[in-house]
Amino acid sequence: SFSVGLFIVHGAIGLAFEQRRAMVRTLRALGVPLRRLIGLMVVELAVLALVAGMIGVALGYAVAAALLPDVAATLRGLYGADVSGQLAMRPVWWLSGLAIALGGTAVAAAGALWSLVRMPLLVSAQPRAWAMARRRGALVAVSLALLATAAGIAVWGHGLMAGFILLGALLIGGALALPPLLGLVLQLGEGCARGPVAQWFWADTRQQLPGLSLALMALLLAMAANVGVSTMVSSFRLTFTGFLDQRLASELYVSATDARQAAAIIAVAQTRSDAVLPILSTDQHVAGLPAEIYGARDHVTYRDNWQFLRAAPKVWEALAQGKGVLVNEQLFRRAGLDLGAKVTIAPGVAMPVLGIYGDYGNPVGQIILTEAVFRRQFPDVVALRFGLRIDPAQVAALRAALRDQAGVADNAIVDQASIKALSLSVFERTFAVTTALNILTLAVAGFAILMSLLTLAAMRLPQLAPVWALGLTRRRLAALDLLRAMVLAALTGAVALPLGLALAWALLAVVNVEAFGWRLPMYLFPLDYLRLAGLALLAAALAALWPVWRLSRIPPARLLGVFRHER
Repeated sequence: SFSVGLFIVHGAIGLAFEQRRAMVRTLRALGVPLRRLIGLMVVELAVLALVAGMIGVALGYAVAAALLPDVAATLRGLYGADVSGQLAMRPVWWLSGLAIALGGTAVAAAGALWSLVRMPLLVSAQPRAWAMARRRGALVAVSLALLATAAGIAVWGHGLMAGFILLGALLIGGALALPPLLGLVLQLGEGCARGPVAQWFWADTRQQLPGLSLALMALLLAMAANVGVSTMVSSFRLTFTGFLDQRLASELYVSATDARQAAAIIAVAQTRSDAVLPILSTDQHVAGLPAEIYGARDHVTYRDNWQFLRAAPKVWEALAQGKGVLVNEQLFRRAGLDLGAKVTIAPGVAMPVLGIYGDYGNPVGQIILTEAVFRRQFPDVVALRFGLRIDPAQVAALRAALRDQAGVADNAIVDQASIKALSLSVFERTFAVTTALNILTLAVAGFAILMSLLTLAAMRLPQLAPVWALGLTRRRLAALDLLRAMVLAALTGAVALPLGLALAWALLAVVNVEAFGWRLPMYLFPLDYLRLAGLALLAAALAALWPVWRLSRIPPARLLGVFRHER
C-alpha cells in the first residue's frame, strides 16, 4: 500500500511541476532566488502532507475498528493469542503515521526538486521539460539491480528479513521496469500500424507515457498484489480444505472431563460405532524445540486419509511395528530431521523418522508414535479425547447415547461438519484485512490514473488541436483517448500477472516457510486472474470517462486558441 501511494504521490508532484513550468520560468526570470523557490515548494508539500496524513490516520483508525474483530478471531483461532476486541490509542502510532506521510512525500518529491535545481533557467519553459529531465536509463539500471537482488535472495537468502527484502525488491524492481517495457511495446505497435491515424495514436500514446507511467506503476503494484495475495489465499484455502479432510476423518469427536467419564465413553461407543480412536498427546521438548507428541492407533482411517510430503516405503506398517515416528514439516525444517534421522522422544529413546507430513497452521513441532509405543513411554497420559467412526446416519443416536449413558455435555460432542465449518469460517476471517487492502489499493490506483489524465488533458491541447484541424472530430478524439487508457491498462495487466505470480511464490515458498516453518503448494486460478483483469480495465475506463467526456465537449474556440498562442 505504501509503495502504491509513493508512486502516486511522485507522479502527482511531477505533473504539478509540469503544470507550473511557465510560473517557474517567470519567477526565476524576475529574480526569485532558486533556494527560496525550492523552500516555498517544500513548505507547501509539507503542509499538504500533514493535512493528508491526518486524514489518513483518521481513516486508518476507522478501518482498524471495522476489521479488528476478524483479526482478533483469527489470532485466537489459529495461534491461540488473546487480543482485545477494543482499539488502544497510542500517540506514537499517530505520530508514526504523520511521519510516514512526511517521509513518503519527501522521497516522492526529491527527484522533481533535484531536476529543478539542475535545470537551466529557461529550459523549464519547454513542453515536457520535466519528462525530459527524467533519465530512463537510470530507471532500467535500478530495476535490473533490484530484480537481480530478488533473484539472488530467492536462491541464497535465509531468514524472515531476507524474505521481506525479496518482496520489496521484486515489487519495486517490477514497477520500475514497467515504463521501458510499455515504451518498447508502443514502439512496436507504432511500427506495425497502418494508416496515419493509427500511427498518430501509437506515437501520441508514447508521448503521454511519461505523464501516465507513475499512475500505471501504481496500478501494476495494485494488480500484482491482488494476483499474489489471491493466489496465496486460494492456494491456502485449497490446501487447508484437503488438510481438514485428512485430519478430521472421524464423524464424531468427544471430550471427557476425567478418566472415569473416558471409560464410560469407550463403553458406549464400542457397541455403537465402527471404531474408537483415542487421541493421546503430551507436550515435550524435542531437539531443543517445543513439540507435541501424539499416539495414534493403527487403523485404516489414517492410512486412507493422510498424505505425506516425504515417506519411507510401507510407512504405516513400519509405524505400527514401532520402528519409527512421523514428524510434521515444522519440526523437519527447524530441527533438520530428514527421513532416517534419529529423533529423541524420551530420555534414552531415539527413533528414526519414517515420514514427514504437512501440518498447516500449527506453530509448533509435532511427532506421531504408534499407540503402543506412546503408552509405553508415557504411561501417565490418559486419553480424554476420542474420534469415533460411525455411519453419518447414526450420529444423532450416538450423540444421545453419550449424553444419557456417559453424562457427556452437548458442548463436548462435536461432529465433523461443525468443526470443518468453524475452521473454514476462521480461515476466511484470516484474510479479511488483505482483501480490504487489495480493494483499496486498486481503487486508489484507478484514482491516480484519473488525476493523471485530468492533468494531462490541458497540457496536451497543442498535440490535439492540429489533429482536430486535420479532420478528426472531438468525439473520435475522445474515443481514441478512452481506447488509449484501456490499452495501457491491458498492457499493465499483462506485466502484472507474472509479477503477481512471482510475488505469490515468494509469499508461499520463502516468507511463509521462514515465518511459520511450513510451505504451501502453489496453485493457479486463471478465472480469478481474468476477473481481476476485468476489474482493472473497468477501473481504467471509469478513470478515463471524465477526461474523455470533457474532451468531447471542449469548445472549438479553445482548440483554435492553440494556433493563436502557438509556442
